[in-house]
Amino acid sequence: MAENSRHSSHPSIVCTVDVVLLTLRESRLEVLLVQRDKPPFEGAWALPGGFVHAQEDADTTASAMRVLKEKAGLESPYLEQLATFSGLARDPRGWSIAVVYCALVPFEALAKVLGGDGVTAANTVRLQDAASLSRLPFDHDAMVAAALARVRSKSQYSSLPVHLCGAEFTLPQLQQIYEVVLGEPVNKVSFRRKMEELDMLEPVPGAMRGGAAHRPAQLYRVREPFRSSLSLLARRR
Repeated sequence: MAENSRHSSHPSIVCTVDVVLLTLRESRLEVLLVQRDKPPFEGAWALPGGFVHAQEDADTTASAMRVLKEKAGLESPYLEQLATFSGLARDPRGWSIAVVYCALVPFEALAKVLGGDGVTAANTVRLQDAASLSRLPFDHDAMVAAALARVRSKSQYSSLPVHLCGAEFTLPQLQQIYEVVLGEPVNKVSFRRKMEELDMLEPVPGAMRGGAAHRPAQLYRVREPFRSSLSLLARRR
C-alpha cells in the first residue's frame, strides 16, 4: 500500500507527438499549421499534434499518422522520426515529452485537401512559408528549425527531396526542388550523376513534357521501393 501511495504521488507526464509537415509551393518550403481548438494556446496556429493513445497506437509513428489524419485529414507517404523534446518549461500543463516527426508531402496532394490556396474552407488548416513563421506556441519554432536542418542535411546525400515531387516530373523540375531545399544552385552534370548513383528513378514509358521554347523532356517517377523510403549515396573513402 505504501509503495502504491508513493508512486501515485508522482505527477503524470504529458506525452504527445507533433508533426512538421513540409511541402513545396511556388519555389518555397512551407509548413502545415492547424488552429488549436483547446487550451493551452487556444486559437493559436501550431504544428499538428496530439496525445499518444496508449490503448490504440502501436507506437509513436502510428500516433503521428493518426494525428495527421485527425487534425488535417492528411496521409504522408514519407514520415521520419526527427527528435524528442522534453522538460518542465515547454508545456504549461506540466512536465512533458514530445516525439517529433517530419513529413514531406507534394503540394498537389495537399491541394486536394486544402484547396489551391493552401487553406481549408473552414480556415483551420493552412500553409505558411517556413522561412517567415510567426511565433509558434510551445517549442514548435525549434521543431520546425530542426526539421529544416535535417531535410537540408539529408538532401545532400539522399533521395529525400523527391518526396516533394508530384507523381511524375522531369529531371530539371527535380533539380529545382533540390536547389530550393538546399538553398543554393546545383551543377547540372553533378546532379545527373547523383541521380544515376541513387538509382531511384524510372522513366515513364512514352511520357514527355515540354513547352514551345524547349524540346519535350522525359517524365520520370520514383521506383516502387523508394516511394516511402530513401535511397542513399554510397560513402566514399
